[in-house]
Amino acid sequence: MLNFNQQVVWITGASSGIGEALAQAFAQAGASLILSARRIEELERVKNSLPLSPAQVLVLPIDLEKPETFPELVQQVMDAFNRIDILVHNGGISQRGLVKASPLALDQKIMAVNYFGAVALTKAVLPIMLAQKSGRVVVISSLVGKFGTPMRSAYAASKHALHGFFDSLRSEVWRDNIRVTIVCPGYIRTNISINALTEKGDKHNRMDKNQEKGMAPERCATLILKAVAANKEEVVIGGKEILAVYLKRFFPGLLSWALKRFMKPA
Repeated sequence: MLNFNQQVVWITGASSGIGEALAQAFAQAGASLILSARRIEELERVKNSLPLSPAQVLVLPIDLEKPETFPELVQQVMDAFNRIDILVHNGGISQRGLVKASPLALDQKIMAVNYFGAVALTKAVLPIMLAQKSGRVVVISSLVGKFGTPMRSAYAASKHALHGFFDSLRSEVWRDNIRVTIVCPGYIRTNISINALTEKGDKHNRMDKNQEKGMAPERCATLILKAVAANKEEVVIGGKEILAVYLKRFFPGLLSWALKRFMKPA
């Protein structure tokens, strides 16, 4: 049994998918939680499903495109719990659109949410962890944080950027007992493809076939908690698709051929 007793965990994107599954897993492991996303009704639903008392859960809506609001949100967390032990960056949006058809504004929006939102919230929380001389940042990246695939250029760019920033942060703060874990999920059975943005900025509104057959988010959450408990710096989670990470490292030409052959743009 994983034990996160007396740990205060702040999860963004906690209203569904991996974020909701992480909330359940951390709650069962004894943590107190801050649940953040844009949809307050869904956050309340998640809160009411947790095996925790009301005092152990704070629902705190967040818009990752509005970093100017983050200092006040951090203060609300400190007023409620007086510490932040684990910050989980799970909030974000995906993409299904060709480079040639996607306006720059779409790339900027995805970077604002997925990358700058995580960076800004980390910068708002970091002084607290430095003062505590302890803390952990958990970054939910993706396999496409390791390599790009068709129809996901801005999404892949945002995930690549997260690796660069948080690898650098890890090298700076380890002496302060602050750790960074980057998680690279493959196909997890969530609504990420349904909510992905198209070239026009609309919702994709379709479940990808590979997503539909993917790992259950509850299993993914369990593996993430195990990685955090084991102090892993990076973990890759998924099915046979994770082999692509090793192809990229050792046989990049073969992976490039496979992506062009089997993942043709629509």
